[in-house]
Amino acid sequence: MNRQEFIDTLNRLLNQLSAADRDEIIYDYQEHFRIGLEEGKSEEQIAASLGDPKVIAKQFHVDYLVKRAEEDTSVTNTFKAVLATLGLGFFNLVVVLGPFLGLAGAILGLFVASGAIIIAGIAVFGAAIFGPVLPLSFNAGYAMTFNPAAMLFLSVGLVCLGLLFLIGNVYLAKYFFIGTVQYLKFNMKIIKGA
Repeated sequence: MNRQEFIDTLNRLLNQLSAADRDEIIYDYQEHFRIGLEEGKSEEQIAASLGDPKVIAKQFHVDYLVKRAEEDTSVTNTFKAVLATLGLGFFNLVVVLGPFLGLAGAILGLFVASGAIIIAGIAVFGAAIFGPVLPLSFNAGYAMTFNPAAMLFLSVGLVCLGLLFLIGNVYLAKYFFIGTVQYLKFNMKIIKGA
């Protein structure tokens, strides 16, 4: 692959980056070719030493997505950065996807648990209000033996506990996404050999 083919391929594959970033990257690689030619190397030798333009473009694309996820920590941006990192090799499939899915599943489970606690509080509230008034055709067990006032306090406590749990989960999820971005940056350093 000669200089023009390398630069054209790299430029075409970097189309998702901004024009300024793409121009800066292309300029850097043109400088590599200029310096290599001054040292007496052929264009093919320089292109071979720089590597495959497809791999280089993937790495820049992952860098771009990780920076975007770092600037705007959202589920979508973080997930895009994780998926782009997976495209760099099989190693990342195990090292990035496994921990990400495990921790994301645990956080989702915590959100479900907080929602269940809130719903249980609302159900206890309903049982306290409507239980003594409505005739129930089923055996409610221990629920109807409690004092309705105590059940009201229990329902308020459950709803408050669920809401506190939900607020804690929001902060946990925020730090999970920040940590994921930092982990992706660390992973990129390992891939680049820094």
